[in-house]
Order: sequence, then structure tokens, then C-alpha cells
Amino acid sequence: MPLEPQKARMSIFETDDPTPGVQQRSRRAGWLMLSLTAVIIVGLSFFPAPYVIDNPGPTYDTLGSVEVGDATLDLIAISGGEVYETTGEIRLTTVTRSGNPDSLPGWLDVLSGWLDPTRTVIPVDIAYPPGVSVEQNREAAQIDMENSQQEAIAAALAYAGIPFSSTLIVSQALEGGPSEGVLLEDDLIVQAMGTPVHTVTELRDLIAVSGVNTPLDLVVERSGAEIDLQIVPRMSEGASPMPMIGILVSGRYDFPLEIDIALENVGGPSAGLVFALGIVDKLSPDDLTGGGIFAGTGTINARGDVGSVGGIRHKMHGALADGAQWFLAPADNCPDVLGHIPEGLSVIPVATLDDAVDALIGIREGTPVAACLSE
Repeated sequence: MPLEPQKARMSIFETDDPTPGVQQRSRRAGWLMLSLTAVIIVGLSFFPAPYVIDNPGPTYDTLGSVEVGDATLDLIAISGGEVYETTGEIRLTTVTRSGNPDSLPGWLDVLSGWLDPTRTVIPVDIAYPPGVSVEQNREAAQIDMENSQQEAIAAALAYAGIPFSSTLIVSQALEGGPSEGVLLEDDLIVQAMGTPVHTVTELRDLIAVSGVNTPLDLVVERSGAEIDLQIVPRMSEGASPMPMIGILVSGRYDFPLEIDIALENVGGPSAGLVFALGIVDKLSPDDLTGGGIFAGTGTINARGDVGSVGGIRHKMHGALADGAQWFLAPADNCPDVLGHIPEGLSVIPVATLDDAVDALIGIREGTPVAACLSE
């Protein structure tokens, strides 16, 4: 009798169909993995990371208007002299920071920030140096903004040939700093190292020259009397340390025109260049922009020198999103923008207010201007 090999082979396997059991076990494993993933995502969302995230912020047209409370105001309002009509836009740019030492972002936000080229993830200790509270940081940023506005007005009036005078006042001696107990609020700084000082920039330059190894000689006016003082500068904290004496100061100018800048909830000194350009355009019978949309960033001092700033990559993206075709950047920031310039935006390096005005006129007239070229 012949053998039946097929039946013999089948006898070693299950006689029932195994598919339903396999599918059930697979579904259980799948749901378990999804649950674990959800738990990890939720954990990453809520577990704080020691970083902050910088993002492109809003832009504001210095030749236009802004909402302040229930009112609509010119961002730059000038009275006491002739003001001319403008046709284009000169936008100041900002950076929005997510997180601070008191409210850190979650790991999921940080991971997202690392993957997004328009955002930057920064260690919180770099963004907020130890020993400086969030409130102190905010106050310093506000004073920097107020000083930048005053310096911008001074630079613009100097460009226009309109004379003015200025003084330098102590707003606060920082706790634990070299000036604590030496300089007092409302002290008027008359001299540093034997040199008369009238602006924040002049004082910073003299502190840098003095360094941290020898006392800085100061003369201040307090309650109507001049007093000789000495303070030993100390290196500041942060990414770019420099000699400092640990005070917040305000430049008080006596301008022949009344110039008011209406801008809320924006701090720091980086809008100085654009403020100055807006003032120059309003005081000039020659329409600088020719109807074009410009944006920019950069510190400025009363001499019209333009200084470098942080967050410029974010500011370029914010400018492009709000329609800018040209972006004025401090010349020292050119290495920072190379390879990061968004398509559709031309970046023009400037070192002085004169450079910036010449660039606007050149673009209006169709003549070549220098550019930071993307790689």
C-alpha cells in the first residue's frame, strides 16, 4: 500500500487557523507601543528643559502707526519742526523668546526648535546669566530700549545738523555690582578718567579703556555738588564679557524738537538704527525709501555708529514674512548671516547711519549697493 506523505506532514501543525490569535496579539502590542509613545510625548511636553528658544518676532513700521491701548499713534511723532510725508516702510525687527529661568520650555518644544532653521535653542544660563533675575533682565532691556531711542534721536538730529545737549544719569546701581553703595540713583555722571561724558556710548568706551585692573576715576554731581569717586570695573557675565561697573544709566538729552516713539513690550537696544532712519526720513524733504519696503536692525550711538546685535537670523525671517525686500544689517553681523539669508531678501551691511541713508537712496535710484551675499 502506498504511503500518504502529505497527510503525514500536516499532522505536525495546528489544525486550526492561527491568524485571529496572531492578529489579536499584534493589536495588543501595537496599542502598548502607542500608549508608551503617548506617555513619552506627554512627558517631553511637560518636563522642563534647561533651554530657551528664540523665534522670529513681529516687525513694526517706524514710518507708520501702532496700537497703544485704545489709541492709534504714529510710531514716531515729531513736533516743533517741519515734518515731511513718506511713502515706503522702514520696519524694525524683533525676536520673541520662549521660556526663562522661571518658566522653562518642555523638551518637545526644544526638540522642535533644534529641527527648525528659523528658531534657535539657547542654554538658559547663557540667555539669563546667573545672578540676574528675570525682572532685572526685563528692566535692563527696557532701559536699553529707552536709551536706544534717545541715542537714535541724537544720531538723526546730528545727521540733520540740528544741535542739542545731553547729560548722563544713574538709574540704578545693581545689587552685588562694583557700584553698589558708591553710585546712587539720579547721580549725574560728569567725567570718567578725566574726560567729560555725555552719552552712554562715551561712558562704555571709557570703562573698556580703563579695564578691570585699575580703579576708574569718576566725577558725579549729587544734590548740586560734584563728588570724586573711584570704582574698580569687573568683567560682565554672558557670551560677550566686557568691563562693567554694574549700573543702569539713562542718557538725558535736551532736544530742540519733541520726538516721541510709541512702542510697547519691546526691549533692548537693537532698534536704534531703524529708529534713526525713520526720524531722518520724516525730517527730510527727500523721500528716502521711494515707496520700497525696508527692514533692519542694529544698535546706534549719538555719533551714528552702528553696532552688531543678536538674533539677526530670526529678524531676517520676520522681515521677509512682513514684505521687506531689503534688510539693513550691521556690517559686523555679515558673517552671521552668510548661508542663512532667506530667499527673496537682500541684506545690506552698514557701519554708520550715513551708510544706511546712502543705501536707501542708492536703492531708490537704482544704483548698486554693497550686500552680504548668501553662500
